[in-house]
Amino acid sequence: MKKTLMLAGCLVAANAAFAADKPVLTVYAPDYFTSEWGPGPAIEAGFEAQCGCDLRFVAGDVLPRLLLEGATTEADVAIGLNTDVTARARASGLFAPHGEDLSRLTMPVTWEDETFLPFDWSEVAFVYDRTRLANPPQSFAELLDAPADAFKIAIQDPRASTSGLALLLWVKHIYGDKAGEAWAKLAPKVLTVTQDWSQSYGLFTDGEADMVLSFTTSPAYHLIAEGDDTKAAAIFPEGHYFYAELAAQLKGSKHPELAQAFMDYILSDAFQGMIATANWSYPVIEKPGFLPEGFAALPRPQTSYFYPEAEAEALRGPAVEEWRANFGK
Repeated sequence: MKKTLMLAGCLVAANAAFAADKPVLTVYAPDYFTSEWGPGPAIEAGFEAQCGCDLRFVAGDVLPRLLLEGATTEADVAIGLNTDVTARARASGLFAPHGEDLSRLTMPVTWEDETFLPFDWSEVAFVYDRTRLANPPQSFAELLDAPADAFKIAIQDPRASTSGLALLLWVKHIYGDKAGEAWAKLAPKVLTVTQDWSQSYGLFTDGEADMVLSFTTSPAYHLIAEGDDTKAAAIFPEGHYFYAELAAQLKGSKHPELAQAFMDYILSDAFQGMIATANWSYPVIEKPGFLPEGFAALPRPQTSYFYPEAEAEALRGPAVEEWRANFGK
């Protein structure tokens, strides 16, 4: 018995020593990313199987934390940024080139950024439940012109949420100088403004909101994971705002070779093949088998657009003020 206990103790000590010898790759990621239902656990397992390292996610608000920490950050890689915050991220000088061949990407927009690497994409949309909303709006104009009591919508705060910011830029792209008027029409139909997407979506799935600001790919989760075909994205002829999630490696990484290996992993078949059902978005590289059957049933907008980062950053402040004028926040 003593020998067994001694042997077990030696094995524990040996395993601890082995783990301690492994280099640690620190990846900053949003909260949703590292949750048990997010893509983080599968990505961690997949990368650790080939890197001989310990991948550790640090969850939270990625860009604000990096800007606060500056050059003292412990992060080797940041993941979960998006197209509308890259100007601020780039201006920090914290990031290094990703070194990837972008000609392989199959997104609906051309991507040439040498620093921020997309790993998935979708388009912003209003998602509704067919059992609660039999006649959803068929266009953005119809959404705005509907009576104030036609439906209740949950959206996200553009100052705290990247999807909320994407809605601002979507409205700005369609309505330009008349965006303020558009917000005035939309405001009476907004049930609540939440700090993040998960809060809004929870209100929607709990039946408190008829529509929620989300993504064209969101119904795929309900269809594939739950066998529920009652959720749908309202597709508007005015077009939808393109939303890509991005990763970048830090200049000050203590493990630059591992950070580069992680960037390589992002565009690997293993990573891209899990994106559809791990993060319920489109992979940035489509190959046979990467999209399960449920994704084929999703309606696609005829037009996708987004602002280049300089325009998005220049519009952000004025667009937020137009939004605040109508929501009193």
